[in-house]
Amino acid sequence: MKQLFKNTAAVVLGLGFIVSAMAASDDVQLKANIQTQGKASYENDAFDSFWFRANFGGKYTSEDMDAQVMIRMYGPKFGNTIDEKSYDKFLADLYWADYKLDLGTNKLDLKLGHWKTDWSQAGNFGTYIDRELTARGFLMRDYSHDAFEAGWKYGPSALHAMIATSDSKFKTGYVRVEERLQLAKPFEVGAAYRVNAIDAMYLSAVQTHRIAGTASFTLIKNLRLYGEVAYITTGKDDEVTDETVDAGFAIAPEYEQGSDYLPFFVGVELPTAGLFDNLMFEMERINDRDELMNKDVSDFAWTVSMIKSFGNTKTQLNLFSEDELNDVAVALRITTTIK
Repeated sequence: MKQLFKNTAAVVLGLGFIVSAMAASDDVQLKANIQTQGKASYENDAFDSFWFRANFGGKYTSEDMDAQVMIRMYGPKFGNTIDEKSYDKFLADLYWADYKLDLGTNKLDLKLGHWKTDWSQAGNFGTYIDRELTARGFLMRDYSHDAFEAGWKYGPSALHAMIATSDSKFKTGYVRVEERLQLAKPFEVGAAYRVNAIDAMYLSAVQTHRIAGTASFTLIKNLRLYGEVAYITTGKDDEVTDETVDAGFAIAPEYEQGSDYLPFFVGVELPTAGLFDNLMFEMERINDRDELMNKDVSDFAWTVSMIKSFGNTKTQLNLFSEDELNDVAVALRITTTIK
């Protein structure tokens, strides 16, 4: 009953925001879509996973502020059972406000709330600055922050610095700095640094430093080269042990103490004369991935992504490897946008 109350309250608050914003301004756009996704491995006779969901909310846009609220809803048939009864499941997916200040050649902004960062191009690889290396697969590269972020835009440069957490507790959190450059119209580069600096302010903690860079070069429409590389290193602290973590005196490290990883992926998008909106091939390598995942897996992985839109409906079909290069899986997501 408590969970049902929380879900209902989330929906009421979300709808209240949308209705109030619509009454206050014409700059609010209602946003909604219905999605279905299925994934299957060739080794199995049935889907490994399958779901339906809906996303609905609104976005407000003005010269001095942008804001968005999106709620995600799953049906009662997908494991949403409380007290032996099935309920719709509601999640607060996005909720943020971005306050903007235009100083001519300089643009400043302050963003706060909960939003996603996604450096991935086709959906399977990348976003190493945020995502855990073990989280790899079909459209799993988005990462949600609870954060405060300050931004500065000047010419081709867009610099953002944030204090953020992923567990809604700012006693554990990190500092993240990101720079994106539009050097020329077909060439984009980005770099970021992240460290869990806030952890050590309260408890014993091992620092994990992440440095990542991404680049994309478009030769002509739908002919593009892109990729991402990162260096992730975790230090050592004798005071951080299984015993001190269990006792609440220390925070468990993100990765094994003393470990180093150099993940990267490269991709190419090819034109198809209108057959697909996008056709992309990607290859990834993560060193010592078998040690990272504690099982027999390959350091390399691949994916082929095909995207096609039909009116308001977008389909994305991926063929990709799972644990080994010959472990082939297929996944399809269909998104219908309601305007």
